Amino acid sequence: MLPSARPPSQRSGRLGVGIVGSGRVGPVLGLALAGAGHALVGVSAVSEASRERAEGMLPNVPLLDVPTLVERSELVLLAVPEPELPALVSGLAATGTWQPGQIVLHTAPGRGIDVLAPAAAAGAIPLAIHPALEFTGTSLDLARLSESYFAVTAPAAVLPIAQALVVEMGGEPVVVAEADRAAYAEAIATATAFSRSIVEQSTGLLRDIGVENPGSFLSSLIRSAVDNALTRAGAPTRLDLDVLDAIEDGAPPSARDDGRGWFLRGE
Repeated sequence: MLPSARPPSQRSGRLGVGIVGSGRVGPVLGLALAGAGHALVGVSAVSEASRERAEGMLPNVPLLDVPTLVERSELVLLAVPEPELPALVSGLAATGTWQPGQIVLHTAPGRGIDVLAPAAAAGAIPLAIHPALEFTGTSLDLARLSESYFAVTAPAAVLPIAQALVVEMGGEPVVVAEADRAAYAEAIATATAFSRSIVEQSTGLLRDIGVENPGSFLSSLIRSAVDNALTRAGAPTRLDLDVLDAIEDGAPPSARDDGRGWFLRGE
């Protein structure tokens, strides 16, 4: 019997994790889970680039084909492009590869647990977990996970499992209903695309007028503008955290955000 199929009181808490997909997301989340004490049993990689990434990020983790990887894993992390997910899940179900009690987790933003129905029909535990982060596919992402929120969709009975896995990876879980996954994905895509487009357009204009290192030139402006916009949206930012730290350290009341993105320090 798989550890994930046992009652919670009989589980060791350590899962054998198989990573399907060696793009920018899978290896990073695998490392985060390994850092929480789980064991990486293998990773799948098809293209030369994905094999190089897997070997670079997970040097001691075996490269396995997908059926073998799934058969050996207690937690299967499906970090593949969203369009490929339905065929992958149904194909493994058709060959009887999914196992009762096995946790199956996908990272596609626009899908909930509906796409995992073939695995769930075989007795697997379906989880949809998406980190709201643009990944670089490097170890830099591990630190960023601790500042990130994760969209979590799961059956009510196993929602605590999904939330616990997110916390173990260093993130903050936020429950998103199955019916809201499409809207969630649109919000993520909009924020990512517009942020990238604005930076590229602005740096291009500066480069055209001879400004050297336009990315560095705009860095403080863009970060402060985004922080201010997030503040107006009701989200805590680095500025908020700095103020709280200052107050805890005994800073004077004048060390407050004046609404313009900088602090008045008694001027």
